[in-house]
Amino acid sequence: MREGCSIMVRAMLVCVALFLGACASLPPPQPRAETTAPIDVADTPLGRVAAASGQGAAPGLSGFQLMPEGPTALNARLALARRAQKTIDAQYYILQKDASGTLFLDALLQAARRGVRVRLLVDDFYTAGKDELFAALASQPNFELRLFNPLAVRAGPLGLRVGLSLFDLRRINRRMHNKLFVADNSMAIVGGRNIADEYFMRSEVANFIDMDVLATGPVVSELSATFDDFWNSRQVRPVAELSTVPPDSESVRAWLHDQLAGTVEPPRERDVDVLGHPPIAQQLQAGRLLQTPGDGRAVSDIPKKIAMDDPEASYADSVTQRTIAMLQGAQKQVIMVSPYFIPGEVGLAQMKAGVERGVEMIVLTNSLDATDESLVYAGYARYRVRMLKAGIRLFELSAKLLPRQRTLGDFSSSSGRLHAKIALVDQRRMFIGSMNLDGRSARLNTEVGILIESPALVEQFSRLTPLRAMGAYELQLDDSRDGVGWVEHDADGTRTMTKDEPGASWVGDFKNWLLLKLLPEDLL
Repeated sequence: MREGCSIMVRAMLVCVALFLGACASLPPPQPRAETTAPIDVADTPLGRVAAASGQGAAPGLSGFQLMPEGPTALNARLALARRAQKTIDAQYYILQKDASGTLFLDALLQAARRGVRVRLLVDDFYTAGKDELFAALASQPNFELRLFNPLAVRAGPLGLRVGLSLFDLRRINRRMHNKLFVADNSMAIVGGRNIADEYFMRSEVANFIDMDVLATGPVVSELSATFDDFWNSRQVRPVAELSTVPPDSESVRAWLHDQLAGTVEPPRERDVDVLGHPPIAQQLQAGRLLQTPGDGRAVSDIPKKIAMDDPEASYADSVTQRTIAMLQGAQKQVIMVSPYFIPGEVGLAQMKAGVERGVEMIVLTNSLDATDESLVYAGYARYRVRMLKAGIRLFELSAKLLPRQRTLGDFSSSSGRLHAKIALVDQRRMFIGSMNLDGRSARLNTEVGILIESPALVEQFSRLTPLRAMGAYELQLDDSRDGVGWVEHDADGTRTMTKDEPGASWVGDFKNWLLLKLLPEDLL
């Protein structure tokens, strides 16, 4: 009887919640003045270092430094925030309130208190439980905080907020996936990393292999312009329109101090990273960054992409479209690195055409035991045999094998996953940014990145670690040529092949099979 009453109560609560959710809507937007990145930044400390770093490069070229190691990437953001004098513009899909997020937010807050204008833009999907913190930050002088494509339901965990917003599914299913950090419109960091421990080798459970690039030169103003477009767009709401922002007071400042200040230490960096670069803070102190020149072009989706119902319109001139155009110009080799990789029929045909004209096609993605999105992996797996038969080389990063190598960091007891989004063409051109090679990035989410022509920079990435030594399985057709085998390459040159998919279980396989019957591929 007690159980029956409990079920009835829960059912009534669900009905009430669904009714309330159906009635929930965003408040009408309020008029607001547009703001843009400053251009008078040459006299700032970061502006002077950026100018010094570009001395000797050909006119029009930008400077780039790859950051493959998590501690370096986090400390670089902190170092730029601490040296900024005029502006900080930060744009992220995920910003967690963990050790890394706390360090990051405290660095932004301290910059605002020095008089730096901080503009922080966060996608609203993963902000559950942060309204009070965001409102307190937005109350501080010089600190502006806005949310992209906010959910109407503010209270409760993510699952509840989404469940109560299902009436608006078409809109909330489209997100701002961008990752961008710009300091004084002089230096920018672009890549795959969100702001959370697992992106900076600080999680005890699972850590991502990822990649950022620190840029100076003309490409920085292009990236700033993309930020301005998002910041001033109709798809963005100031926190004050969604939550109650308290007046600035000593009690609010004391609360923020308790939440952010002095709770964690920055991660330790090696004296030099795997590419031979000392920490970014040390380079800034020396007055010059160790950069590689290249012809860089910022690529970004427009904010209103999420409002486009025509798939072809949302794809046109997108980051995905422009990156694929670069790949189709390959003469010798294409390497695609994407944690979530679903080529689709069109992509498969394009890769086959490349192989037929003599281009070596290589794909690195996550294995099933490494991915955090098994349904996306199942969508990719449907194409594996056909890709192998077409002559496309496939590698899958292994959660078990990756931590054995120490090139990109110490995983300790955690497992490893791939999160970098990179494409290389003919050992001279590169894409690096937030875009995955799947339908979601192509047509639903917004993305940002840089297309770079620089053989020297591509060579640096290529010598980080060979794919086989990185902890990746090499996939091959089995003897029947209708199945897949996973080949593990050992350091001594021996190889072991298994036909049992790493991480597979019949329960997971059945669940994904069923969901793939229900969901269109572009929604994965």
